[in-house]
Amino acid sequence: MQRIPPRIVGMSQDVFRIKNYEIHNRLFVGTGKYANYDVMKQALDASGCQVVTVAVRRERLVDKEGRSLLDFLDLGKDIILPNTAGCFSADDAIRVALLGRDLLEKQGNKGAGWVKLEVLGDKKTLLPDPVGTIEATKELVKEGFTVLAYSSDDPRAAVRIKEAGAASVMPAGSPIGSGQGVLNPLNISLCLELLKENDPTYPVIVDAGVGTPSDVTHAMELGADGVLLNTGIAHAKDPVKMAIAMNHALEAGRLGYQAGRIPKKRYATASSPFEGVISYIPGE
Repeated sequence: MQRIPPRIVGMSQDVFRIKNYEIHNRLFVGTGKYANYDVMKQALDASGCQVVTVAVRRERLVDKEGRSLLDFLDLGKDIILPNTAGCFSADDAIRVALLGRDLLEKQGNKGAGWVKLEVLGDKKTLLPDPVGTIEATKELVKEGFTVLAYSSDDPRAAVRIKEAGAASVMPAGSPIGSGQGVLNPLNISLCLELLKENDPTYPVIVDAGVGTPSDVTHAMELGADGVLLNTGIAHAKDPVKMAIAMNHALEAGRLGYQAGRIPKKRYATASSPFEGVISYIPGE
C-alpha cells in the first residue's frame, strides 16, 4: 500500500519546520501496541505520516519470528523519531536518547540526532516529570540533539521546557493511551499563546490521549502545529481505516484553523434578512 498523497493542493504546501527538518504531514504516528508489524506498516502507510516514532528500548527486541521493527519502516523516506518512553529519570532518558542516535546513525536515517523526550513521573499516570524533563532537555541540547519534549498542559511548565532549549514542546491532550482527547482546551490554548509569543513559528505538537478523529480536529482547530498519536490507531478495531480517518481529521482541523471560525454568540443570528420577505398565501 502506498502512502496517501495530500488531497488538497494547499495542504501539500502547508509545511512547518522543526530546526533543520521540514515537515509536510502534521500527523506523527507511533509504532507501538499493534497486533503485529504487518498491521503496523499498513496503518502507517494509510496515515500518510512522514514522521514515525519508535521506542528505543523496544528496538533491542525482535518479534517471535525474529523480525526487527525497523525492517518494516522505510528508513530512506520516513523520518524516524526515537523516543525515550519508559524512562523515569533524566539520566535514564539521556542514555536511551544516546542509544537511539547511535542506532539511527548506523542505519543512515535522517532522524538521527533528534529525540522525543519523555521523562515520566510514575507508572500509574504516565504524566511527565517537569523537573526531570528540563534537566534532560538541557543536557541533550548540549549533546547536539534536537529535542521534542513531552510536557503536561501546564503553560508555565511548557515555557520552562522551551527555555531549556527544546526545539518543540509537546503538551499532552490527556494521559497517554487514555483516549480522552483534549481535556483542557484552555490550557492547550495558553500553551500555544505563551510558546509562540515571541516566535509564531515555534512548533507546538499536541501529544497523547487522542482517541477519535474529532480529537485530532479539535487539537488542530486550537492552532497546534501537529498531533502525535499511537494508541488511537493501534487499538482501533480497524487500525488502517482509523489511520485514514485521523489523516482526514488533521487536514480538516488545520484548514478550519486557517479559515478562522465565526465568533460564538449568546443568541441566534439569522442567515437571511427579515426585511423584504414576500408573503405567500396558498390559493391566491
